[in-house]
Order: sequence, then structure tokens, then C-alpha cells
Amino acid sequence: MILETEKREKLKNHIKEKIEGLKENIKTYQLLTQPISPDNAIGRLFRMEAMNNKSINEAALNNSKQTLSKMERALTMIDDPDFGLCCECEEPIPFARLMIMPESDLCVKCAEAIHFR
Repeated sequence: MILETEKREKLKNHIKEKIEGLKENIKTYQLLTQPISPDNAIGRLFRMEAMNNKSINEAALNNSKQTLSKMERALTMIDDPDFGLCCECEEPIPFARLMIMPESDLCVKCAEAIHFR
């Protein structure tokens, strides 16, 4: 699928913005996942809550890193002639879907079919 130049540029800029936002999120999550010092004089319940929050933030950090990797890949692939084609049915992925999920390589129909197999 050959995206029109205007749409391709809009998508490129959108991906770049998402990448910058993800990098900021990653920095924040890295700060929030610092080890909890055992000599920190917080109560046992607060320590357990802090450990739980740390686990949640670690999951968010990992998710953000994975999404960042996918976004960076999408940015490098955006000028490829096959960018925007579903890898299953080879039909064009709607531009609106690409704006929501630029890393997507499946159209909605194929994504649903794979998800519900």
C-alpha cells in the first residue's frame, strides 16, 4: 500500500511524538522501580504497598519498552512499500487504525481472527 505523502508524513510525526512520550514514560518508570531500601523506616504495610507498586511499575516499564521497540520499528519501516498492508490478508490497514496503533501489521479483521483462534 502506498500511503499518500501527506498521510505518511502525518503518521511519521505521530510515531515520533509517541516515541518521545514513551521515552519520558520509561524514565519515570525507571525512577519508580528503584529498589526499596530495607533500612528505610517505613512500616511493614507501607513496605508491602511500595513493593506492590514497584511490581506494577516494572510491568508498565516493560510494556513501555516493548511498545517503544515496536514504534521505532514502525518508523524505520514506514517508507517501505509494504508498510500499511496486513501481513495476513495483504489488504490495506485503514489509516485510522495506523494512527491509533502505528505498530500494527494486521487489519482489524485478521487481528480478531488470530485473537479468537
